[in-house]
Parts: sequence; structure tokens; C-alpha cells
Amino acid sequence: MNRASPRLTATAYLPQRRYYWYARCKLASDPVYDGVGTALRGTDAPLLDLGCGIGLLAHTLRAQGFAGCYLGIDNDAGKIAAAQDAAVRANLHATHYDCIDLANAPLPPHRGSVALLDVLQFVPPQAASALVERAAACIAPGARLVIRSGLDDADARTRFTRTVDAFSRRVGWMNAAPKQYPKRAELAAQLARCGLLAHFAPLSGRLPFNNWLIVCERAA
Repeated sequence: MNRASPRLTATAYLPQRRYYWYARCKLASDPVYDGVGTALRGTDAPLLDLGCGIGLLAHTLRAQGFAGCYLGIDNDAGKIAAAQDAAVRANLHATHYDCIDLANAPLPPHRGSVALLDVLQFVPPQAASALVERAAACIAPGARLVIRSGLDDADARTRFTRTVDAFSRRVGWMNAAPKQYPKRAELAAQLARCGLLAHFAPLSGRLPFNNWLIVCERAA
């Protein structure tokens, strides 16, 4: 699999140095980008990236050969502006961003794949459940729903994940504090009710998080 150079990708976020250093460190340490690239291998269905932040996923997917149209949405206007600027600097094709509050506003019309990375814990439980259902409704045959989330396992990794998420809110990187982490059995049951087959795999890399990658496809 081709990989984007963390340093080269991060230069698209200059002159905003905090985004540059965040991108460089995040791309070098977080396995989620390779995980999503692997999950989407074999499909170029349009991708809706819910909670896209500063848009790093688009850069990594283009480097890995993903050719589908990409739309990233987030409720943080500053991050969306940074994502748009970086996409222009990097000359990313068919890549767009929009500022939308996932907890309250409807999703844009979409049929294809959906990425939902590190979002569910930051919205109230009822809104998180509704968001999963709305994302699942977008999944076309052959496309995928890719979720990365901490799970509520009541162990040391979960406590560490919760602490880091809360710290991200205190320092202003996230504009919401963590609310509640989904339970694996409940999330799997919901996805099955939505007609999706889900595969859960741990995705913490070398870091002590309780992160999981959940890859879902429409049941035959």
C-alpha cells in the first residue's frame, strides 16, 4: 500500500503551524489511516467522512490510490477552513468539505461509503445512535461503513482513552467533551438491525488506547 509522507502531507497545512505539527505527528503515529485505506480497498464508491477534522483522511486515501469522490464534514468551522486550504495546496481532486453539526443537522444526500472516526463518544448517546442509523442508511452495496471508536470495556485502556479525549477538550483541540463510549454488543446489534455485517478489530497501534476499527458492509 502506498503511504503519504507525514512531513510532505503536513506541509499543506502551513502556514498554520499548530495544524502542521498536529498533522505530522498524527500521521506518523495513528494507525487509523492505513486501517481505513485497507477497509476501502477495492471500492471507489463516493466517501462521506463524518467528523473529518482538518481533513487528513482525504490526503492519505489519495496517496493510497482511492479515486472516489470525497466529502468531509465537521462542526468546527476553523478545522473545515484548514481542511479546505490544505486540499487546495495539495491539489486533491474531487475533495470537498462542509461545516455541519452532526448532532443536530441532517446529513447531505449520499449513497456510497461512510467514515465515522472518533465521533460517537463526543455526541450524546441518543444522538450517537441516530448518527449510526443515518450513516448506515447511506451504505450502497459494495461500499463500506468504517467506524473508529473507543468501546466501553471498563478497563485501563478505556480510562486512558477517556482521559485523553477529555484533555483534548480542555486544551481546545476538540469543541466537545466525551459523553459516552458505545458498548460493543449494543453497537453490533444496532448495525445488524440496519442490515450491515460488522467486523470488529482492535486498532490502538503502539498507543494505550482502547480503539477499535469496525468495518461494515451491506448484508447480501
